Amino acid sequence: MKGRDRLTAAHRELLATWRTTTNLVGPGPIEVHWEDVQRGTQGLSFDGHWVDLGSGAGFPGLVLAALHPSSRWTLVEPRRKRAAFLREVVRAAGAEGIEVIEDRAERLGRDGGFDGVTSRAFAAPGEVAPLAAKLLRPTGAWVVFTHADQAPLELPGWTQESSVAYAWPGRDRRVDRYLRRP
Repeated sequence: MKGRDRLTAAHRELLATWRTTTNLVGPGPIEVHWEDVQRGTQGLSFDGHWVDLGSGAGFPGLVLAALHPSSRWTLVEPRRKRAAFLREVVRAAGAEGIEVIEDRAERLGRDGGFDGVTSRAFAAPGEVAPLAAKLLRPTGAWVVFTHADQAPLELPGWTQESSVAYAWPGRDRRVDRYLRRP
């Protein structure tokens, strides 16, 4: 089994086991979480070193690490049980290039060190933008999952590069990719 497949298999297996004791995802099928990440990021590139803020159950960070095995990932999760889950998935898969940090994203000491930032259900996009800007290299990218009915952000120092809207049960979704302007 390839590294990508091992990571996906370990993620699915451990999520099914841990979900009841750690409240990782809500009730219902878990497959929809992978589908959400895959649909929203189809066609986007994730080269270099990325940081996923509020990684929780591994969405989108672990999914994107599996889909883009040449990239490196730092998963940031402040809650102990969720960080333990992420570490266990990485360990069980024997995954390389993935680091789990158990801390608040605001305390990351890597100003300007990342090629990209992802956020999904982390905080309101307007609140995440200054943190993303702090963490990114001067021309880095920020990929944010949001709801289709939310207006795209107009932020000084950012350019919206792309937007993918798609139908989703309960509430349509959108994934926006912003680039920092140097």
